[in-house]
Amino acid sequence: MTSSNPVLSAVCDDSNVNHTRELAAFLARLSYADLPDAVLARTEDLFLDWLGSALASQGAHPIPLFERYAAKMGPTSGPATILVSGQRSSAYFAALVNAASSHLVEQDDLHNSSVLHPATVVFPAVLAAAQDLGKSGQALLLAAVAGYEAGIRIGEFLGRSHYRIFHTTATVGTLAAAVAVGKLMEFDQEAFINLLGSAGTQAAGLWAFLRDAADSKQLHTAKAAADGLLAAYLTADGLTGARDILEGEQGMAAGMSSDARPACLSDRLGSRWALLETSFKFHASCRHTHPAADALLLLMQREGLTHQHIARVVTRVHQGAIDVLGRVSVPQTVHQAKFSMGTVLGLLAVHGKAGLTEFDELALTDSAVAALRDKVSMELDAEVDSAYPQRWLGRVEVQTTDGRVLRAAIDSPKGDPDNTLSREALEDKFRRLLAYAGALNADQANVLIQRVWGLRQAPSLNNLMD
Repeated sequence: MTSSNPVLSAVCDDSNVNHTRELAAFLARLSYADLPDAVLARTEDLFLDWLGSALASQGAHPIPLFERYAAKMGPTSGPATILVSGQRSSAYFAALVNAASSHLVEQDDLHNSSVLHPATVVFPAVLAAAQDLGKSGQALLLAAVAGYEAGIRIGEFLGRSHYRIFHTTATVGTLAAAVAVGKLMEFDQEAFINLLGSAGTQAAGLWAFLRDAADSKQLHTAKAAADGLLAAYLTADGLTGARDILEGEQGMAAGMSSDARPACLSDRLGSRWALLETSFKFHASCRHTHPAADALLLLMQREGLTHQHIARVVTRVHQGAIDVLGRVSVPQTVHQAKFSMGTVLGLLAVHGKAGLTEFDELALTDSAVAALRDKVSMELDAEVDSAYPQRWLGRVEVQTTDGRVLRAAIDSPKGDPDNTLSREALEDKFRRLLAYAGALNADQANVLIQRVWGLRQAPSLNNLMD
């Protein structure tokens, strides 16, 4: 297998092959020696970023509900760590809670063209299973890469129509988590086919929760990681699954997509490392807000504007942004505010930041933010929409109080692969996330950072959080 530079779009050429079998064969033969150093380093970066997101949710609603459920239904001790509490449990319940916690503060990663948040489903499952099975850091890294590579391609396969109704991180995330644990268990091609069948038949998660400011988003990732792990453990014990769960007449594409592209499942396996295309989040909000957010910041800095100068903001967006963000007009909760384009731009225009503290303290209470929020609109833009989901373009038009019309554009939001965060920036983000929650002190955070950078040499993950 050969490495390649990150690519920002998938080339899914149709051909007369069984793409599910091709994907399963690749997953079975993938070895640690196949992974380029850039892929390993990026996986470590993504793991640290995920760990910070999980720990930042300590004590925040609704995570204690998941903790109490795990304590009631699961063992009170076990091999796997629940990150927000430090308690031990079974791999299943640790994966459940850790996946819920890492998708709350809206700081977890995103892959553009699949519109998938891989870390929040892959790492909870694979860390819990690695602790349960006594696997090494190298085994965890290999398994995580397998989960990312499969999950991203399955997300691309299901297409834009799937994401309009289904939360891809919930549906596809179940399969990505399952693949990661299956790789940790050294599945062969046949086992991976069965695994995909058992994971795919459980895949669920609908966007309807956004209308009601409901807590379902955390349930989505909790179930995806735990159900993926469940599918892997049962497959290892002999459970069979549907052999054509992805491409079949009664499979996921048939029921959940109108624009599925089967060839995406086997797109450049072993030469295109899709994990390298994953973006980090800078603002603590839905990723659909980030392109417009960065464009507005650019315009305000370039023109020397303050929020008092702004009479109107038009964000020119892709349809996916309208489908997700258009459900929220006046947010009722902090989490819902992160899905309000106007609130995100209001925080940035008034306070210069849209971080965790700004959302907690200002998003719902600051009258200046609310005033700016009501001046923001979204309009579908043909150029932006045609580039999506491979590229997430930012285009804004600002009308000033003195009658000027100003425009700004960005092609790569901060955190994208060609505008990425350095390790220094990721370490800083990690420390800020932990400080926000009071999860660990500065010295403990530094120790944990070094443990993540040393994953390749770690004989086990059992003492990661000690």
